[in-house]
Amino acid sequence: MSTAPQRIAYGDHPSQFGELTLPAGEPRAVVVVVHGGFWRQRFGLELGRPLAADLAAAGFAAWNIEYRRVGGDGGWPATFEDVAAALDVLADRPLPLDRVVAVGHSAGGHLATWLAARPGLPPHAPGAAPAVRLAGVVSQAGVLDLADAERRGVGNGAQADLLGGGPDDVPDRYALASPVERLPIGVPVVCVHGTADVNVPIRQSERFVAAAGATAELVTLPGVEHFAVIDPATEAWRACRDGLERLLAHGARTNGTPVQ
Repeated sequence: MSTAPQRIAYGDHPSQFGELTLPAGEPRAVVVVVHGGFWRQRFGLELGRPLAADLAAAGFAAWNIEYRRVGGDGGWPATFEDVAAALDVLADRPLPLDRVVAVGHSAGGHLATWLAARPGLPPHAPGAAPAVRLAGVVSQAGVLDLADAERRGVGNGAQADLLGGGPDDVPDRYALASPVERLPIGVPVVCVHGTADVNVPIRQSERFVAAAGATAELVTLPGVEHFAVIDPATEAWRACRDGLERLLAHGARTNGTPVQ
């Protein structure tokens, strides 16, 4: 059993809110759920609701976040400012803030991994100086190398739409926004990706894990397509849940306790 989702605003824009679903007892940890959709307005946090419900039933506090997207006042830097603010709003909540991890799908995998990299951002960057730090991430078919994705046509120009130009036009933005450019992130990242994914090729996760080394793990799902990882009835989602469990079992913590 779990509580009904509680809507919490973190700003005045209609897209600046999240839904917090609590388990029946004390939460084991907090899982931030970040939906995908190539950062575009067409999709919203409804994609994350089934995952949030499943996580809450398993004893987690699930924080399913919305944010401004391209076509709805989003893009650079608004989308990044929003997901950072959505995470930081948890600082005033009675939750286990030393055990906050994230799971994100597709563009949400990008944003979730970027959130984990916030402590390493320069002071002027959107999202710098986080109030709440992630202790680990499960990236579900995430877009983790924005420049490579844009050059290869992933999302039909979605990365350029997000950042206001291609990697040769606004290289400084790609350097701040792309998870592969923010390495070392400092916390473990589990990349779960299907080999039959034609929306975001597994090359994205492979390149990130190769660059990250021992701090990242690639979970390859043979024959699995893009959306299976966000269906709680699938083994693909089970692989994502198992990744979260490994992060927590290995001692993923923040606020002064080293991540093992």
